[in-house]
Amino acid sequence: MENSKKWTITVGNKTVTVETGALCSLAHGTCLVSCGDTVIMANVTMAEQPREGIDFFPLGVDFQEKLYSVGKIPGGFTRREGRGGDKAILTSRLIDRPLRPLFNKALHNDVAVVVTTLSVDPDVAPEPLGMLASSIALMLSDIPWNGPTGAVQVARVNGKFICNPTAAEDDASDLHLTVSGTSEAVLMVEAGAQEVNEADMVDAIMFAHEEIKKQCEFQINLAKKIGKEKRKVQLHVVDPALEERVRAFATSFIETALKETDTIKRRVEEDKVAAILADNFADIWEESKADITEIANKIKKEIVRDKIINQGIRPDGRGTKDIRPIWVATGMLPRTHGSAVFTRGNTQVLNVCTLGMLSDAQKLDGIDDEEAKRYMHQYNMPPYATGEARQLRAPGRREIGHGALAERALLPVLPSEEEFPYAIRTVSEVLSSNGSSSMASVCGSSLSLMNAGVPIKAAVAGIAMGLIKDTASGKVAVLTDIQGTEDFYGDMDFKVAGTEKGITAIQMDIKIAGIDKDIITTALAQAREGRLKILKIMNADTKVPAATVSPYAPKIITFKINPDKIKDVIGSGGKVINKIIEQTGVKIDIEDDGSVFVGGTDAAMVNKAKQIIDGIVIDPEVGQVFDGTVVRIAEFGCFVKLTENWEGMVHISKLACERVNKVEDVVKMGDKIKVKIIKIDDKGRIDLQRIVPAGESTAKATAKPAVKPTTAPTK
Repeated sequence: MENSKKWTITVGNKTVTVETGALCSLAHGTCLVSCGDTVIMANVTMAEQPREGIDFFPLGVDFQEKLYSVGKIPGGFTRREGRGGDKAILTSRLIDRPLRPLFNKALHNDVAVVVTTLSVDPDVAPEPLGMLASSIALMLSDIPWNGPTGAVQVARVNGKFICNPTAAEDDASDLHLTVSGTSEAVLMVEAGAQEVNEADMVDAIMFAHEEIKKQCEFQINLAKKIGKEKRKVQLHVVDPALEERVRAFATSFIETALKETDTIKRRVEEDKVAAILADNFADIWEESKADITEIANKIKKEIVRDKIINQGIRPDGRGTKDIRPIWVATGMLPRTHGSAVFTRGNTQVLNVCTLGMLSDAQKLDGIDDEEAKRYMHQYNMPPYATGEARQLRAPGRREIGHGALAERALLPVLPSEEEFPYAIRTVSEVLSSNGSSSMASVCGSSLSLMNAGVPIKAAVAGIAMGLIKDTASGKVAVLTDIQGTEDFYGDMDFKVAGTEKGITAIQMDIKIAGIDKDIITTALAQAREGRLKILKIMNADTKVPAATVSPYAPKIITFKINPDKIKDVIGSGGKVINKIIEQTGVKIDIEDDGSVFVGGTDAAMVNKAKQIIDGIVIDPEVGQVFDGTVVRIAEFGCFVKLTENWEGMVHISKLACERVNKVEDVVKMGDKIKVKIIKIDDKGRIDLQRIVPAGESTAKATAKPAVKPTTAPTK
């Protein structure tokens, strides 16, 4: 393309091409990144002026899945892409999390990062390329940012780590890891794993970081060649005189409030401090409320962090490795298929499990090859969970992200479709939230799955680790089971879920410039220690696992038929299968390979539906025995319906052991009789023989009505 410039870098064993100069000339930073047939476009822009009245950095990141990139036309009435699906939202979060810590928090100009899939090769995942492209676009732009970052996916096949694996390698892997970071440290980790041990996980993360270092060096050199000069921006700065005044007045009040270890009581004391501040600074409150609140939060942060680092005392009085009190309960909802409550401190989650037919699996319409999802975990956090009074809203990015994390944590322990032919949905309703609600969702889901009778391989528990890192002294404190205050004022949110055997999921976010191997190793070791304590409590609940599924859950049986017979079971326009469903009240799913799934709450009707289907697909053979129904009677015999598709004839000579004069002497229309196939001619006509029940009198076949004797009247 005209004005196009290209550079290449090797990532793993693949060549990645970066192209600039030809497209999107009005964006503040732009690039095309390609590998194989996957092409990703990243564009970044920043508002000219700061946004008024905010106390945060307004970064927006959007990953756009364009279905034309994989040759698909979108579904729906409009036939165009709408709001991003869950996969697009999760990828947006992946891109956002390593970028955000490297912006100055005092920057209040809106920054938008838009990453678009233009072409997708099934063997080249777009996610790590999108993360790399966003960093390159920022590096080349005039937007002030302390990057670059690199990103890779890691798989492990036969004990060997693979960078940015192909689809086949990813399918064969026991580890699905995404890592992002700078040259110096790791910023973000996202992982799903088949019970991988902590040491191997650390090695995988460090393997990824070596590749990330190469990407960062490449971007630094590229920015030197073609990068724009960074823009001078107005940063939000609190008036030093105001900060000095607030500190002098408020510090002692805040220190007193933070001595309260009970979370609810401490919130009351903090509210009192806020009221005192509003009263004392009434003369400037309206115009300076945001700055005064920011200063007060800064003082709180310093006090909380100092007590943890120098005294080992956390806001609620715990030590760095202590877990909040836990209690669990299962089976409290009588009509659901499975239910559990998991409570840890002031964080409480109700999880409900529902079982359904495989046809109830979630249908997916995205840019990858996955078409359906059998296990669904959904996470909801209503406002009352944090004591807020506001309207309910649709699930946001946070809810979707937490649901996906819990889903990923539990997938490795679920039984296969062959072992347990159900679609499974678990829903986490956060009843109260004070930190680590996503990990409480993992614990609650594990309990409700067992309560529902799902034969999971092992219980799964999750725990969130935190970090306080003092840059001045170099002291570090890793915290087990962080609560809301420690998440807000701390430097890391490191969520780890797994079984007694190993890790099944990780999500790590950093607010500082990254962490090193020592901190990662320590955090994973403490997480394992805490996880085992939680699992011990969960496993002590004698109500789980349930021996069978709930009586209100569908009873599902599965069997195979000849694929050539599928059309017979379905019938013209679905006539046959719909009749079976109408007769029995069951649901029937049939797959292309001949697998049949029959489900319903009435086990007798489920079995009846199976018998009907068996009768449709059976190919009669000489010697087979059937329980048939007499449907027609002739002088020479009777016709017996064997199955929906097959009928045979019992000749009068085959109805009984003795001679039969009249067919009706033995059978009538509608009688149920047991018969055996004795012959099938070349036209498919079936000859049957009635199997005479044990003890039946053979005289029945020849009996004649008794004649009452008469005598002549006496004269």
